[in-house]
Amino acid sequence: MTSLFIAVEGPHRVGKTTIAGLLATRLEKRTNKRVHLTSEPTQSALGRLLRTPESVLHGRPLALAVAADRAAHVESEIIPALDECLHVVTDRYVQSSMVLQRVDGLDLDEIWAYNQYVLPATSIYLEDDPEVMTCRLRQGAALSRLEMVGSPRRELELYREARQFLAGEDWPQHVIDCHGKDPDHIVGAIFDSLQL
Repeated sequence: MTSLFIAVEGPHRVGKTTIAGLLATRLEKRTNKRVHLTSEPTQSALGRLLRTPESVLHGRPLALAVAADRAAHVESEIIPALDECLHVVTDRYVQSSMVLQRVDGLDLDEIWAYNQYVLPATSIYLEDDPEVMTCRLRQGAALSRLEMVGSPRRELELYREARQFLAGEDWPQHVIDCHGKDPDHIVGAIFDSLQL
């Protein structure tokens, strides 16, 4: 089997991290092939800076820093894992920039200009009821700046626009409705959509 490169995407608090982890575990068992689980921003020095709640970067500088972190991620981690015949599952990828940087005031063409050369991934978009995600945001830790200026409903709209844009770039994409489903059922739906 050819190695898969899968990006798990969706609004804040939709469950990306949980699903990416479970998907990686079950994909390894199902295919009998090792899986490299990763995320963005990365654990590099730049990625850790981007993860800080009070990041000093906004707008274009933030978008460029995220794109730089992503380029290094692809070149130093994702491609080497694929070259070793591992599957790769990432929690967030280009689509997160196409949503969050728009919340931060940039337009889609500019964001794509910073990210158009990255390796395409099979993209899994997790969608849920915006009210459910809003409740999770309120129950969670302190909100990030982008969580405060955006909303799950707005992020869903922007993810749909990102999906439409990437369809024009021939990226393989699948939408998974998470409403009322537990993580096992969601991962099962992902396997069904990938025909695994």
